[in-house]
Amino acid sequence: MAGDRTTPGMRGPYRKGVERREQIIRSASEVFGELGYFGGSLRTIGDRVGASPATLTQYFGSKEGLLAAVLEDWQRQAGRGLLQDDPLGLEYFRALIRVTEFHVEHRGLLELFITMAADSTNPGHPAREFIQRRYADVLGNCTAKLREAVDRGEVAPMSDEQIEAEVRILIAVLDGLELQWLLGADIDLPALATRYLEHAITCWQSGRSIS
Repeated sequence: MAGDRTTPGMRGPYRKGVERREQIIRSASEVFGELGYFGGSLRTIGDRVGASPATLTQYFGSKEGLLAAVLEDWQRQAGRGLLQDDPLGLEYFRALIRVTEFHVEHRGLLELFITMAADSTNPGHPAREFIQRRYADVLGNCTAKLREAVDRGEVAPMSDEQIEAEVRILIAVLDGLELQWLLGADIDLPALATRYLEHAITCWQSGRSIS
């Protein structure tokens, strides 16, 4: 999953160390995505890359340190699927399909996030703060864009409470479709996501709730 972040100037042991670190992060991402944080042991991760648990702790300090590196790598890669051009108002919601398409192309990233999100319902999970912050950021971005659509006259007037409720339902539906897809449902994920996004936009334009 990790991209090649080495530079032409890297040679010898240093470059090999960077590449080894990225290899371990890729392995840990796969294991945590398949087994969860508590189910994925350092030994299992190490076995996939031919390294001992002691070697992994040399690179990352601890299992928690390795998880932090995995989440940092996930966030960097997931950023490629986000809307860097920052569309205005309703165009932002129409453009969300690009995120879904990115997830289809990078199933492992989606699998990792869904697994970590489910595990993080445990208050003691080390990824809980990261996942909470991630959802808060998505909620904040979408509510700001729907409020922008209201201000631009693209949709019917809504209170702040209505805007937040609409966005929470939208996020829940899109996440639910992705979960069904991961579980093997025979669906065209981007097509269904597009259909629901257009449904949401039509409801907002006519002054109806998507619920």
